[in-house]
Amino acid sequence: MSVAINSSAILQAKLWYAQRMSAMVLGLCVAVHLFIMFYAIRGGLTAGEILGRTQGNWFFAIFYEVFVLACFVHAPIGVANILRENFAHSPKVMILPWLLAALILVLGSAAVIGVFTGGVGR
Repeated sequence: MSVAINSSAILQAKLWYAQRMSAMVLGLCVAVHLFIMFYAIRGGLTAGEILGRTQGNWFFAIFYEVFVLACFVHAPIGVANILRENFAHSPKVMILPWLLAALILVLGSAAVIGVFTGGVGR
């Protein structure tokens, strides 16, 4: 006997999994980011000195781009779930998670590139 599985249920399961995996990455990224901030502040570094250390540093660029990508996955899924629960009869609002995803990816990546290349504030 074969059981037909609703493709919507499969999609929801994949989204649930993606959100949980991205949450784990975000948790690690936030912890590392806070550690770096506390280390930098405790050492008395200025914003200019911090940017001087991060400019051209591939480790920081890759780390923060992973941070951006985890946000890119995580936040729009959560917003879509909230909208689906509260505005089930209005499919037009479902464009908002897509816009959020695009903003996170574009603005987050631009920030990472700016810090990496030293193009911040120019």
